[in-house]
Amino acid sequence: MSQMVTVEILVVGNEILIGDIQDTNTNWICKMINERGGYVARATMLRDIPAEIAEAVRAAIGRGVDVLFTSGGLGPTADDLTVAAVTEGAGLELKLHEKARQMVKDRYDELFEQGIMSQGGLNPGREKMAWLPVGAEPLHNPVGTAPGVLARVGKTAIICLPGVPSELKGIITTSLQPFLAETFADGGSVMRAITVRCNDESLMEPVLSRVVPEHPRVYIKSLARTLGETPELDITLTVTGGAAAERDQLLEAAYHALRHGLTDIGIDNWDKL
Repeated sequence: MSQMVTVEILVVGNEILIGDIQDTNTNWICKMINERGGYVARATMLRDIPAEIAEAVRAAIGRGVDVLFTSGGLGPTADDLTVAAVTEGAGLELKLHEKARQMVKDRYDELFEQGIMSQGGLNPGREKMAWLPVGAEPLHNPVGTAPGVLARVGKTAIICLPGVPSELKGIITTSLQPFLAETFADGGSVMRAITVRCNDESLMEPVLSRVVPEHPRVYIKSLARTLGETPELDITLTVTGGAAAERDQLLEAAYHALRHGLTDIGIDNWDKL
Protein backbone atom coordinates (compact mmCIF):
# COMPACT_ATOMS: atom_id res chain seq x y z
CA MET A 1 0.00 0.00 0.00
CA SER A 2 1.31 3.47 -0.89
CA GLN A 3 1.75 5.98 1.93
CA MET A 4 -1.34 8.13 2.39
CA VAL A 5 -0.88 11.86 1.82
CA THR A 6 -1.43 13.77 5.07
CA VAL A 7 -3.18 17.13 5.03
CA GLU A 8 -3.78 19.91 7.55
CA ILE A 9 -5.94 23.03 7.19
CA LEU A 10 -5.54 26.46 8.79
CA VAL A 11 -8.63 28.65 8.61
CA VAL A 12 -7.68 32.28 9.20
CA GLY A 13 -10.04 35.14 10.00
CA ASN A 14 -11.49 37.03 12.95
CA GLU A 15 -14.85 36.94 11.16
CA ILE A 16 -14.92 33.16 11.51
CA LEU A 17 -14.20 33.12 15.23
CA ILE A 18 -16.70 35.84 16.15
CA GLY A 19 -19.42 34.00 14.25
CA ASP A 20 -20.02 36.55 11.49
CA ILE A 21 -19.05 34.07 8.77
CA GLN A 22 -19.62 30.32 8.77
CA ASP A 23 -16.64 28.29 7.64
CA THR A 24 -17.71 26.04 4.76
CA ASN A 25 -14.27 25.84 3.17
CA THR A 26 -12.98 23.22 5.61
CA ASN A 27 -15.88 20.89 4.87
CA TRP A 28 -15.38 21.28 1.12
CA ILE A 29 -11.61 20.71 1.30
CA CYS A 30 -12.05 17.66 3.55
CA LYS A 31 -14.46 16.07 1.10
CA MET A 32 -12.16 16.82 -1.82
CA ILE A 33 -9.11 15.38 -0.07
CA ASN A 34 -10.97 12.26 1.05
CA GLU A 35 -12.22 11.64 -2.49
CA ARG A 36 -8.61 11.78 -3.68
CA GLY A 37 -7.45 9.31 -1.06
CA GLY A 38 -5.75 11.77 1.29
CA TYR A 39 -5.94 11.94 5.07
CA VAL A 40 -6.94 15.19 6.79
CA ALA A 41 -5.20 15.03 10.16
CA ARG A 42 -6.46 18.30 11.63
CA ALA A 43 -8.10 21.65 10.94
CA THR A 44 -7.43 24.74 13.04
CA MET A 45 -9.20 28.11 13.20
CA LEU A 46 -7.02 31.16 13.88
CA ARG A 47 -7.53 34.87 14.30
CA ASP A 48 -5.67 37.38 12.13
CA ILE A 49 -2.67 37.38 14.48
CA PRO A 50 0.56 36.94 12.51
CA ALA A 51 2.57 35.36 15.32
CA GLU A 52 -0.09 32.72 15.92
CA ILE A 53 -0.45 31.96 12.22
CA ALA A 54 3.33 31.66 11.88
CA GLU A 55 3.53 29.33 14.87
CA ALA A 56 0.75 27.12 13.48
CA VAL A 57 2.61 26.86 10.17
CA ARG A 58 5.87 26.09 11.96
CA ALA A 59 4.18 23.35 14.01
CA ALA A 60 2.57 21.74 10.94
CA ILE A 61 5.91 21.64 9.13
CA GLY A 62 7.47 20.17 12.26
CA ARG A 63 4.88 17.39 12.24
CA GLY A 64 5.94 16.54 8.69
CA VAL A 65 2.54 17.13 7.09
CA ASP A 66 2.58 16.61 3.32
CA VAL A 67 0.11 19.37 2.38
CA LEU A 68 -0.89 22.41 4.44
CA PHE A 69 -3.85 24.46 3.24
CA THR A 70 -4.61 27.93 4.53
CA SER A 71 -7.77 29.87 3.74
CA GLY A 72 -8.37 33.56 4.31
CA GLY A 73 -6.25 36.68 4.59
CA LEU A 74 -4.95 37.05 1.03
CA GLY A 75 -6.62 40.35 0.11
CA PRO A 76 -5.35 43.93 -0.28
CA THR A 77 -6.31 45.34 3.13
CA ALA A 78 -4.14 45.77 6.23
CA ASP A 79 -5.77 42.86 8.08
CA ASP A 80 -4.93 40.41 5.27
CA LEU A 81 -1.78 39.03 6.85
CA THR A 82 -1.74 35.35 6.05
CA VAL A 83 0.93 35.17 3.35
CA ALA A 84 3.42 37.23 5.34
CA ALA A 85 2.76 35.13 8.45
CA VAL A 86 3.05 31.87 6.52
CA THR A 87 6.34 33.08 5.07
CA GLU A 88 7.68 33.75 8.56
CA GLY A 89 6.48 30.41 9.89
CA ALA A 90 8.07 28.59 6.96
CA GLY A 91 11.39 30.32 7.54
CA LEU A 92 11.34 31.97 4.12
CA GLU A 93 11.75 35.52 2.83
CA LEU A 94 8.89 37.63 1.46
CA LYS A 95 9.56 39.20 -1.93
CA LEU A 96 7.63 40.88 -4.74
CA HIS A 97 6.89 38.20 -7.36
CA GLU A 98 6.84 39.73 -10.84
CA LYS A 99 4.57 37.07 -12.37
CA ALA A 100 2.11 37.48 -9.51
CA ARG A 101 2.28 41.27 -9.87
CA GLN A 102 1.41 41.00 -13.56
CA MET A 103 -1.33 38.51 -12.72
CA VAL A 104 -2.93 40.96 -10.27
CA LYS A 105 -2.61 43.89 -12.70
CA ASP A 106 -4.14 41.94 -15.57
CA ARG A 107 -7.03 40.84 -13.39
CA TYR A 108 -7.85 44.38 -12.27
CA ASP A 109 -7.55 45.66 -15.83
CA GLU A 110 -9.94 42.94 -16.95
CA LEU A 111 -12.45 43.78 -14.22
CA PHE A 112 -12.19 47.49 -15.07
CA GLU A 113 -12.91 46.79 -18.73
CA GLN A 114 -15.96 44.77 -17.67
CA GLY A 115 -17.23 47.68 -15.60
CA ILE A 116 -16.89 45.75 -12.35
CA MET A 117 -14.07 47.88 -10.94
CA SER A 118 -13.86 51.68 -11.10
CA GLN A 119 -10.10 51.58 -11.73
CA GLY A 120 -7.68 49.20 -13.37
CA GLY A 121 -3.97 48.82 -12.80
CA LEU A 122 -2.14 48.62 -9.51
CA ASN A 123 -2.02 50.50 -6.24
CA PRO A 124 -0.13 49.62 -3.02
CA GLY A 125 -2.94 47.45 -1.68
CA ARG A 126 -3.23 45.50 -4.91
CA GLU A 127 0.53 45.10 -5.27
CA LYS A 128 0.62 43.76 -1.70
CA MET A 129 -1.11 40.60 -2.99
CA ALA A 130 1.92 39.89 -5.22
CA TRP A 131 4.41 39.58 -2.35
CA LEU A 132 5.08 35.85 -1.99
CA PRO A 133 7.60 33.63 -0.21
CA VAL A 134 10.80 33.27 -2.21
CA GLY A 135 10.54 30.19 -4.39
CA ALA A 136 6.74 30.11 -4.30
CA GLU A 137 4.51 30.19 -7.34
CA PRO A 138 1.27 32.15 -7.77
CA LEU A 139 -1.95 30.31 -8.57
CA HIS A 140 -4.32 32.08 -10.95
CA ASN A 141 -7.60 33.07 -9.33
CA PRO A 142 -10.36 32.77 -11.98
CA VAL A 143 -13.00 34.33 -9.71
CA GLY A 144 -11.35 37.05 -7.61
CA THR A 145 -8.22 39.16 -7.61
CA ALA A 146 -5.82 37.61 -5.07
CA PRO A 147 -3.64 34.83 -6.49
CA GLY A 148 -3.30 31.66 -4.49
CA VAL A 149 0.20 30.66 -3.36
CA LEU A 150 2.02 27.34 -3.63
CA ALA A 151 5.24 27.13 -1.59
CA ARG A 152 7.38 24.16 -0.55
CA VAL A 153 9.40 23.72 2.62
CA GLY A 154 11.12 20.35 2.88
CA LYS A 155 8.47 17.67 2.35
CA THR A 156 5.60 20.10 3.06
CA ALA A 157 3.66 21.88 0.32
CA ILE A 158 1.89 24.99 1.59
CA ILE A 159 -1.14 26.21 -0.35
CA CYS A 160 -2.56 29.61 0.59
CA LEU A 161 -6.07 30.30 -0.69
CA PRO A 162 -8.59 33.13 -0.37
CA GLY A 163 -11.33 32.77 2.20
CA VAL A 164 -14.19 33.54 -0.20
CA PRO A 165 -15.57 30.07 -0.99
CA SER A 166 -16.08 30.69 -4.72
CA GLU A 167 -12.48 31.90 -5.06
CA LEU A 168 -11.05 29.03 -3.03
CA LYS A 169 -12.97 26.48 -5.10
CA GLY A 170 -12.09 28.29 -8.32
CA ILE A 171 -8.36 28.03 -7.66
CA ILE A 172 -8.52 24.41 -6.50
CA THR A 173 -10.60 23.26 -9.48
CA THR A 174 -8.40 25.03 -12.05
CA SER A 175 -4.92 26.27 -11.16
CA LEU A 176 -4.21 23.68 -8.46
CA GLN A 177 -5.24 20.63 -10.51
CA PRO A 178 -1.72 19.75 -11.77
CA PHE A 179 -0.42 19.75 -8.18
CA LEU A 180 -3.32 17.61 -6.95
CA ALA A 181 -2.94 15.13 -9.79
CA GLU A 182 0.77 14.74 -9.08
CA THR A 183 0.44 14.60 -5.30
CA PHE A 184 -2.50 12.23 -4.97
CA ALA A 185 -1.95 10.25 -8.19
CA ASP A 186 -4.64 7.56 -8.51
CA GLY A 187 -5.62 7.67 -4.84
CA GLY A 188 -9.30 7.67 -4.03
CA SER A 189 -12.02 6.68 -1.65
CA VAL A 190 -14.92 4.23 -1.73
CA MET A 191 -17.94 4.10 0.56
CA ARG A 192 -20.97 1.90 1.19
CA ALA A 193 -23.84 2.31 3.63
CA ILE A 194 -26.07 -0.10 5.51
CA THR A 195 -29.47 0.83 6.90
CA VAL A 196 -30.40 -1.03 10.08
CA ARG A 197 -33.78 -1.51 11.75
CA CYS A 198 -32.48 -0.25 15.07
CA ASN A 199 -32.14 3.17 16.68
CA ASP A 200 -30.08 2.05 19.69
CA GLU A 201 -26.35 2.07 18.96
CA SER A 202 -25.61 0.25 22.19
CA LEU A 203 -27.36 -2.88 20.86
CA MET A 204 -25.00 -2.94 17.87
CA GLU A 205 -21.87 -2.34 19.93
CA PRO A 206 -20.95 -6.06 20.35
CA VAL A 207 -20.81 -6.44 16.55
CA LEU A 208 -19.06 -3.12 15.93
CA SER A 209 -16.45 -3.74 18.63
CA ARG A 210 -15.56 -7.02 16.91
CA VAL A 211 -15.72 -5.98 13.24
CA VAL A 212 -13.92 -2.62 13.54
CA PRO A 213 -10.58 -3.96 14.85
CA GLU A 214 -10.72 -6.85 12.37
CA HIS A 215 -10.82 -4.36 9.48
CA PRO A 216 -8.51 -1.49 10.50
CA ARG A 217 -8.30 0.04 7.00
CA VAL A 218 -12.08 0.53 6.90
CA TYR A 219 -13.63 3.49 8.69
CA ILE A 220 -16.97 2.26 10.08
CA LYS A 221 -19.32 4.87 11.54
CA SER A 222 -22.89 4.59 12.79
CA LEU A 223 -24.81 7.80 12.11
CA ALA A 224 -26.95 8.52 15.15
CA ARG A 225 -30.21 10.41 14.72
CA THR A 226 -32.49 12.28 17.10
CA LEU A 227 -34.23 9.73 19.30
CA GLY A 228 -37.83 9.15 18.29
CA GLU A 229 -37.27 10.55 14.82
CA THR A 230 -37.01 7.17 13.08
CA PRO A 231 -36.61 3.50 14.07
CA GLU A 232 -33.67 3.20 11.66
CA LEU A 233 -30.13 4.49 11.31
CA ASP A 234 -27.31 4.19 8.80
CA ILE A 235 -23.84 2.74 9.13
CA THR A 236 -21.22 3.91 6.63
CA LEU A 237 -18.06 2.04 5.65
CA THR A 238 -15.27 3.98 3.95
CA VAL A 239 -11.86 2.99 2.61
CA THR A 240 -9.43 5.74 1.62
CA GLY A 241 -6.13 5.42 -0.22
CA GLY A 242 -4.43 2.45 -1.83
CA ALA A 243 -5.23 0.96 -5.24
CA ALA A 244 -8.83 0.80 -6.43
CA ALA A 245 -8.96 -3.01 -6.38
CA GLU A 246 -7.54 -3.07 -2.87
CA ARG A 247 -10.11 -0.53 -1.66
CA ASP A 248 -12.98 -2.59 -3.10
CA GLN A 249 -11.67 -5.81 -1.57
CA LEU A 250 -11.24 -4.30 1.88
CA LEU A 251 -14.66 -2.68 1.77
CA GLU A 252 -16.48 -5.83 0.70
CA ALA A 253 -14.86 -7.92 3.44
CA ALA A 254 -15.85 -5.48 6.18
CA TYR A 255 -19.30 -4.92 4.68
CA HIS A 256 -20.19 -8.62 4.69
CA ALA A 257 -18.73 -9.16 8.17
CA LEU A 258 -20.83 -6.32 9.53
CA ARG A 259 -24.06 -7.38 7.82
CA HIS A 260 -23.72 -10.99 8.93
CA GLY A 261 -22.84 -9.94 12.47
CA LEU A 262 -25.92 -7.73 12.75
CA THR A 263 -28.13 -10.48 11.34
CA ASP A 264 -26.74 -12.94 13.88
CA ILE A 265 -27.92 -10.75 16.77
CA GLY A 266 -31.35 -10.22 15.21
CA ILE A 267 -30.94 -6.72 13.73
CA ASP A 268 -32.43 -6.41 10.25
CA ASN A 269 -30.21 -4.60 7.76
CA TRP A 270 -30.09 -3.85 4.05
CA ASP A 271 -28.21 -1.85 1.44
CA LYS A 272 -28.61 1.90 1.59
CA LEU A 273 -29.93 2.95 -1.83
